[in-house]
Amino acid sequence: MKLPQKYIAQCSTVLSLLIASSAFAQTALPAYDLLLQQGHVIDAKNHIDSVMDVAIKDGKIAKVAQHIPSSDALKTIDAKGLYVTPGLIDIHVHVYAGTGERNSYAGDNSVPPDGFTFRVGVTTVVDAGCSGWKNFEDFKRRIIDRSKTRVLAMLNIVGSGMRGDKYEQNMADMDGDATAQMALKYPGTVVGIKTAHFGGPEWTPVEQAVIAGTKANIPVMVDFGTDRPTRPLYDLLTVKLRPGDIYTHMYSGLRHEQDPTTLGPSKAFIEGRKRGIYFDAGTGGGSFKWSLAVPMVKAGFIPDSISTDLHIGSMNGATKDELNVASKMMAIGLSLQEVVAEMTSHPAHEIKRDDLGNLSEGSVADIAVLSVEKGHYGFTDMQNTRVDGTQKLVAELTIKDGKIVYDLNGMEAKLWNEPLDPNAKYASRWTTFAPRAPDTHNAPAKEMPH
Repeated sequence: MKLPQKYIAQCSTVLSLLIASSAFAQTALPAYDLLLQQGHVIDAKNHIDSVMDVAIKDGKIAKVAQHIPSSDALKTIDAKGLYVTPGLIDIHVHVYAGTGERNSYAGDNSVPPDGFTFRVGVTTVVDAGCSGWKNFEDFKRRIIDRSKTRVLAMLNIVGSGMRGDKYEQNMADMDGDATAQMALKYPGTVVGIKTAHFGGPEWTPVEQAVIAGTKANIPVMVDFGTDRPTRPLYDLLTVKLRPGDIYTHMYSGLRHEQDPTTLGPSKAFIEGRKRGIYFDAGTGGGSFKWSLAVPMVKAGFIPDSISTDLHIGSMNGATKDELNVASKMMAIGLSLQEVVAEMTSHPAHEIKRDDLGNLSEGSVADIAVLSVEKGHYGFTDMQNTRVDGTQKLVAELTIKDGKIVYDLNGMEAKLWNEPLDPNAKYASRWTTFAPRAPDTHNAPAKEMPH
């Protein structure tokens, strides 16, 4: 019996749909790529300070909730007893390395970012003025475009950048208009203007930096250089700078930051904060004294942002790294919640990158998983004096753009003698440490078709 053509066509359509549905059922993946369970989430922007689960999908934060089933994710990591925070942001580093220029922050004084970031939970850094408008694009090609760390930049108001007194004292090379033009060419990457190390009596570098910052709508960060009576700190913070600008090296004691009588913040600092100036730690190699930090913190004058001023002179000294600076601030009275905010949402807001430093759904999945180690720890300052503490922050896991980039103790890994993870073939969705393909470089070469 011959079946009607219409009936055959209908059966064929139904069969195709069944085959497609079966194939989809076999290949459909869980809702999330990576799930962190039972960690204590600290997210200042979203006012979260409690045990929560965090799910990631396609490099973004997909969900933050009290309980997300493991079955909903390709990979689940138990973060119980640990703190889950947004990826840390260090807004004062020097990373214009690789040019070969000696005694220069556009050269040998800088450090390569990836060796100093992920291992301490940092996913974003801001190079603070190593390059100016003349050499920023070289810095971008060498470092920004090649680094796994998200590298942003503040342009030095000196067009030639931070390359020593020969360049940094040259007021003729301080051009607010040209600096602003370069900043506007790279919005979101150039996030500020830096003036630093100036030794003269003039206000020129500050004034030109403010011109650039105003035209590009980005903040100015000031390392106020040599203390000069003609350039009083009070005038800088109450007249010259704008609300939203940043004073770094706040506990250096080099420029009348401290009231000599009360030992708390000076009148300049008090009035500057009222105006909306941000104060950044920027501890560096010679910019942090316990004799300022301890009484000023006691008086309630804490940083708006914690940064390192990382370079070859600070990486092995009192500063060491971002978490060491946070730990020393905790040793003199700051809470864990305060230092996390000062390394995440606060610096993100200062540089007008509020898309960073939080765990909002849809935000980029940059995450630090931290432990608070208990014991006896010593923290030093620029004068090599010490404060003792009983806790220290350690990065256990760092995630950037949704993938694990640092894993101190193999949290994500199965034991070597356990069965393979059934989802291992999808590991590249949640980790940069996915199993490599077999090495075939010594295999016989296949003959190419003619």
